[in-house]
Amino acid sequence: MKKTILLLAVAFLAFTANAQKMKEAEVPALVKASFTKQYPGVTVNKWEKEKGMIEANFTQNNHEMSVLINGNGTIMETETEMKPTELMPSITKYCAEKYAGKSIKEASKIVDSKGVTTYEAEVNGMDVIFDAKGNFVKETKDND
Repeated sequence: MKKTILLLAVAFLAFTANAQKMKEAEVPALVKASFTKQYPGVTVNKWEKEKGMIEANFTQNNHEMSVLINGNGTIMETETEMKPTELMPSITKYCAEKYAGKSIKEASKIVDSKGVTTYEAEVNGMDVIFDAKGNFVKETKDND
């Protein structure tokens, strides 16, 4: 019985830790209004719950993008996909050395609500984060 409860708890945590798809009708009006104000005329391809906020995934100027919006309608983070070849040389060098023989699968530029820019390189199942100058910050397991 204890094992069953433990397994259910672990499964629940794993499920809730990852982004959860939402129907557009489930998205709060304040969140939609904030998105529309910042990105007029842009259609959201997918809404998700992530990190206790709502993520809008969309395409703008031929770039895949996403924004995290909190319950107050504040955009907390904007992520713009980029080609791995567009990353700074210091980032590609770090990844080549740290993950020898592995390639960068995806890359993106992330700007938080305070205007702080970071870069993300997905390599070998990890999200490797760098600051605006291309210095290594941290790595986390990729949840996508």
